[in-house]
Amino acid sequence: MRLSINLGLLARLAVGLSVVAVGAALAGGATAASGVVGHVYVNDNTAGTNTIAAFDRHADGTLTPLQGSPFVADGAGTGSGIGSQGALQITSDGRYLLAADAGSNQISVLRIGPDGGLTPVGGGPVSSGGNEPVSIAVHGSLVYVANAGNGGSNYTGFTLNAGGHLRPLASSTVSLPDGSTPGDVFFNGDGTRLVGTRVGTSLIDSFVVGHDGRLTAAPGSPFAAEGVGPFGSEFRPTDAGQLFVSNAHGGAGNGSVSALADGSDGTLTSIGSSPYPDNQTAPCWVEISRDGQFLFTVNTASNSVSSYAIAADGSLSLLGSTALATANAGAEDARLAPDGQTLWVVDTGADSISAFSVSGGSLTELASSPTTLPSGAKPFGIVVT
Repeated sequence: MRLSINLGLLARLAVGLSVVAVGAALAGGATAASGVVGHVYVNDNTAGTNTIAAFDRHADGTLTPLQGSPFVADGAGTGSGIGSQGALQITSDGRYLLAADAGSNQISVLRIGPDGGLTPVGGGPVSSGGNEPVSIAVHGSLVYVANAGNGGSNYTGFTLNAGGHLRPLASSTVSLPDGSTPGDVFFNGDGTRLVGTRVGTSLIDSFVVGHDGRLTAAPGSPFAAEGVGPFGSEFRPTDAGQLFVSNAHGGAGNGSVSALADGSDGTLTSIGSSPYPDNQTAPCWVEISRDGQFLFTVNTASNSVSSYAIAADGSLSLLGSTALATANAGAEDARLAPDGQTLWVVDTGADSISAFSVSGGSLTELASSPTTLPSGAKPFGIVVT
């Protein structure tokens, strides 16, 4: 009888404690969907010592800063806005984060801990091989950096070893004329092609990547862009031969996105009636869903994000545009969550991150958006895990 009573008491106490715990969680704003499911990292581009802002990413789309954030990158930022795509990248195994330190002409490598925290890899940042690194491309152990500054504008290659150390790849540098202002450099899905955009001269560089990691320019490269100011770019995740490039400088309401076929020798040709208008101003950044069905481009001057459906042949159909809730956000680089259900946009003008729920090609800004970045941040790159 005594044993039965004690067991009953213990059961009632357990239930009571559970109720108290749930009530405390709800009082703190948590929900059943608020578990940590990944992380968001932003290149702060802070003047002096550059830092990386790091957040826990919750299932309901909210972000909370990691303990210790922002993390020191060791290189220096510029403390002023820089327009480019891909200033922060993650390796395919999820072990390392690579950051452009535009103020010190360096690239930092940081090790990602089990809790998402960041630690600079020993040996410190390495020279970017030019002036003002603004974009990084990573495929396996091969890395290319776009340097945008006059007197040292180029694409330069590196290898990344298992310990996270970058080593310059001999004879890999492709020099660019002053005023080219590269905005993005990136690999296709299988690493056989590399493309870079020259925002300043409206040209697109296209290369075949050799087995040794060095580049061979495609016949006819650089190619004339289909619009003024080719900027953000991305290959279709489901088709390594389909390339999409935003054209940012066509003027008010004249933005567009080009759809291009990248041939076996790197030759670029138009798909369908490319370029495809988005009826907005300054479409600069491009992000494509992992299933290859939808494309999103961030219209910096219009403070909006346009959505397209992508047909099997790569042609685009404009679905519409969604305004950001933050006025004059200066929206720039954007990344989708791995499950494709949330899109984050870096708001350089507001030093924040905007977040949208994604349903196919439809976007709805989350009630928790935007999330403020650390003081002094002038962000220009984002990664989502």
